[in-house]
Amino acid sequence: MYNLLITDDESEIRNGLSNYFPWHEFGYQVVGQACDGEAALAFIQEQPVDVLLCDIRMPSLSGIDVAERLYRQGSEVKVVLLSGFKEFEYAQLAVQYGVKRYLTKPTKYTEIAEVFGHLRSEMDNAKMPAPPLSASTAESGLADQTIEKVKIYLQDNLSAATLENAAKHVFLNPFYLSKYFKTKTGENFSDYVTKLRMQHAAVLLKTTYCKTYEISEIVGYSNAKNFTRMFRSFFGMTPREYRNEE
Repeated sequence: MYNLLITDDESEIRNGLSNYFPWHEFGYQVVGQACDGEAALAFIQEQPVDVLLCDIRMPSLSGIDVAERLYRQGSEVKVVLLSGFKEFEYAQLAVQYGVKRYLTKPTKYTEIAEVFGHLRSEMDNAKMPAPPLSASTAESGLADQTIEKVKIYLQDNLSAATLENAAKHVFLNPFYLSKYFKTKTGENFSDYVTKLRMQHAAVLLKTTYCKTYEISEIVGYSNAKNFTRMFRSFFGMTPREYRNEE
């Protein structure tokens, strides 16, 4: 069992998370509650804690402040931030201090289960010695499930795909996902999305009678002029020229 500390300045949320989610089924035991960041840090100094589920906005110390202090102390406590705030700058701040995962309020059972299920797998794997890579495994590059999930999400939601929504889909910090995607694929997230949109637009131009502005909207551009400009930059010709090309 991994020891979990739940920290939130709202007692209803603390009690709800502590008492109404079947933590034991996922390999965790709630060893305590804290009402603010100072109390959380004090608890961690006195008791063994593996995971801290912490609200991002609290009096005194914020969840990010707590994560920073733990990071600077070299603590191995994993931090999951709980927040109703989705601003990108918060994600940027949190990732500096090793925070990779977060939950948004109001929390959903499925999200808690997936986030903490993944986290448990990470911690379990960290305890095991890494097996030697075979030549075939190394050559294949160890297909990354997270990246595959992101790519499937983008294919299914191309017109409205954003970094924040993709990150939420795989329960990762947006800033962390951006860096992770670049590391794993060699492409910037935004460049990859643009490539998908242009490729899909090219298929539609050749296989349908949709007008350019309709295709523009289908692949996620509300402004047809911006779409045409991007298409020309990508293919070296306008959508009309591409459609008429033999």
